[in-house]
Amino acid sequence: MTPTTPPPDLTLRGLPRLIFASRWLQLPLYLGLIFAQGVYVFQFWLELIHLIEAAFGNANALEMLVKSVGYKANPIFDAAGVKIGLEPVKSLNETIIMLVVLGLIDVVMISNLLIMVIIGGYETFVSRMNLEGHPDQPEWLSHVNASVLKVKLATAIIGISSIHLLKTFINADNYAEKVLLWQTVIHVTFLLSAMAIAATDRILGGSARAGAH
Repeated sequence: MTPTTPPPDLTLRGLPRLIFASRWLQLPLYLGLIFAQGVYVFQFWLELIHLIEAAFGNANALEMLVKSVGYKANPIFDAAGVKIGLEPVKSLNETIIMLVVLGLIDVVMISNLLIMVIIGGYETFVSRMNLEGHPDQPEWLSHVNASVLKVKLATAIIGISSIHLLKTFINADNYAEKVLLWQTVIHVTFLLSAMAIAATDRILGGSARAGAH
């Protein structure tokens, strides 16, 4: 009769238990990000309500939108060619609507980034959620780990940077050439960094699989 192997003792004792339990210190951080998500939801609806009100001719809502997107109307010059002011913005135009919509998309993309950090980070570094079989389980969560989460976050940051860059180019008349140049350089830097992270993850992943065989 073959003797059975006793099950391993999964109970941690003393210092190892304390060190392992320290992962729960991250819980307040993720709860804080949930509150930040709520602030973004509030900001999204506030901007959307202002856009709808401005579309129906509300001057106060239009003024708030113009300030929030940093839009400036065409300058007014005197006979000597000196700038004396800006044309008043009396109604919505295509540029203002586009800037507001891009701002809303930006909020949504940042919200998606928060969700990835909250759910993926909690699942990876704190505790399992046991969502297997749940109909609403995110597709990416089934194979998430620190490396996958890092690549996804880098990709999300590129998307957010793209929205900001597009907003700047649409409203380029209100920015100096130096600002446009540096925003482009920063965006390209984000792109190259994400490519480097993905390439490193692929190389390390291939090395790990090769070492397992």
